[in-house]
Amino acid sequence: MTGYYILIGGIALISWLVSSRLKSKFRHYSKVHLQNGMSGAEIAQKMLADNGIQDVKVISTPGMLTDHYNPKNKTVNLSESVYNQRNAAAAAVAAHECGHAVQHAKSYQWLTMRSKLVPVVSITSGMSTWLVFGGLILGAAAGAGMGYWIAVAGLVMMGLATVFSFVTLPVEYDASNRALAWLKQTGMVTPKEYGGAEDALKWAARTYLVAAIGALANLVYWGLQVFGGRN
Repeated sequence: MTGYYILIGGIALISWLVSSRLKSKFRHYSKVHLQNGMSGAEIAQKMLADNGIQDVKVISTPGMLTDHYNPKNKTVNLSESVYNQRNAAAAAVAAHECGHAVQHAKSYQWLTMRSKLVPVVSITSGMSTWLVFGGLILGAAAGAGMGYWIAVAGLVMMGLATVFSFVTLPVEYDASNRALAWLKQTGMVTPKEYGGAEDALKWAARTYLVAAIGALANLVYWGLQVFGGRN
């Protein structure tokens, strides 16, 4: 188990460093005020309109960096700071979340796949590690058999969560690319403001990359424990 704690500790440290850097970037670019004077909510509404999307609402949601697009009720949810503020960070986040709305409208295949995985992963991800760990303990106490298959079932669930993490990557990167392309093509931001938006979204994407690598490392570790113990 020492190796597992080292692995989890290392991933947690990297995740914390990237997350801290992301928050620092957003604080910095929150001071770069937009010359057009538009708020995050106004930018989101403009991007939706420019893409011919009329059935998506832009609403405010509590918290910091809680911004997301909900495909079920077709809402772009912007945190209070993004919804009301008029800076490069708010423009980046608002446009990014609208990028997901555009993906939805265009039936972007990776978003469709991710949406299908959500209900399954939301149920299985929380119990996967416990099943693997419990199966290994049961196998050690009673020998191979039921314990092994319980552990394998846990690995399958863990594998689905890992697939979900990697499917999320093209969804997030594509949303950022759509957002940046729109910001540039429409002249919505100045070159300086665009640079800030691009840098902020780059660091946001890295949080998803770290999460995906962490999920894969976790799956490989437990896979070795389950299948390695059969040798």
